[in-house]
Amino acid sequence: MKLSKKPLPKLSIIYIAMAIVIISVSILVTNAQVNAIEISDIEFIGEAALPNNLSIENTEVGGLSGITYDEKKQLYYAISDDRGEKAAARFYSLKIDLSKGKLENSDITILGVTTLLNQNNQPFPPGETDTEALALTNNDTLFISSEGDVKKLINPFIQEFSIASGKLVKTLAIPNKFLPDKNGKQGIRDNKGFESLTITPDNGHLFTATENALIQDGTAAKPNVSTPCRILQYNLLTNQPEKEFLYITEPVSTSTNFGSFFTSGLTDLLALDNQGHFVSIERFFNSLQFGVSLYEVSLEGADEIQNTNSVLGIDSQKIKPVRKKLLLNLRKSGILLDNVEGLTMGPSLPGGGRSLILISDNNFNSLQRNQVLAFKLKIKSPLLRLLDRLMSPSQR
Repeated sequence: MKLSKKPLPKLSIIYIAMAIVIISVSILVTNAQVNAIEISDIEFIGEAALPNNLSIENTEVGGLSGITYDEKKQLYYAISDDRGEKAAARFYSLKIDLSKGKLENSDITILGVTTLLNQNNQPFPPGETDTEALALTNNDTLFISSEGDVKKLINPFIQEFSIASGKLVKTLAIPNKFLPDKNGKQGIRDNKGFESLTITPDNGHLFTATENALIQDGTAAKPNVSTPCRILQYNLLTNQPEKEFLYITEPVSTSTNFGSFFTSGLTDLLALDNQGHFVSIERFFNSLQFGVSLYEVSLEGADEIQNTNSVLGIDSQKIKPVRKKLLLNLRKSGILLDNVEGLTMGPSLPGGGRSLILISDNNFNSLQRNQVLAFKLKIKSPLLRLLDRLMSPSQR
């Protein structure tokens, strides 16, 4: 007795073909891409401000330009950019209570202050540092960046310090192209150097970035004019710089520039994963107002420019910068902003979602605030990321 073979319906064949395509493409998607993190939504959940003239252990709390979160201890560390005028270089330990899923003034407690010690095991002398950013390691240490002082030819640094004692652990080498020279022909601009610092979740790489262009790379940010910043990547197994990437800031319209003072640039990076995805802060302020935008950043497809001393004379079409996607323009959110410069991922929130914390530098100005902003992040699922890749023009 022969069994007749019925042909599959056309619709079933189509479904099977689609399944084969999806499975084939998903196999081609590397493990790195599967583990990548992308943000699908961001929601404001509150703000708080520390009192002006607040004193902790005989130091004035202010100039809080960077923040990082210690999940193991459920603590935050915030760096002050005081150049030694109020007290020696230092960081503060804080508690930020997000257990209610929101942030209010009563939710922040400063627990203490730690003075940073130099190679001689002494506090840094006044004027030697301009500490702007910090990042937590898995060794109970912090990497901290300083912009130095270009006018005095004091070099920037990226150094590792003990959280418990403030003692110097190690110093990372800074590529020569970032160092200022006496002729003013190369290096970081004064007060526009290493504002950013972040470490990947696997503790394999550290990233920093210049706030504005190196002198030899192009112009500083101006009204209606962007600036080409450099992202600098370190390998933390070798403690050596290994890659650089171009980051172009967004130009700020002159319609927002009232008065003679204006500054704009890249003020922090936060590594979301080990695959080159970040959140960045671009901040501007002038005589009357502040503006802050958050971007999702990807190194995928960006050109590596470590061996390029200057991008100024190179056709911009020949260098692919990092990719950016606007997450949130805080000026349009109704939040009364201050000088927001730092960010970190915080704990998971009740009901799901991860917290994102931003902090502002009040410049020790009585008219400004030590402001903390909290947001809830929704992370895109791996399936949605895969479908997005399949549908994006670059994947077709």
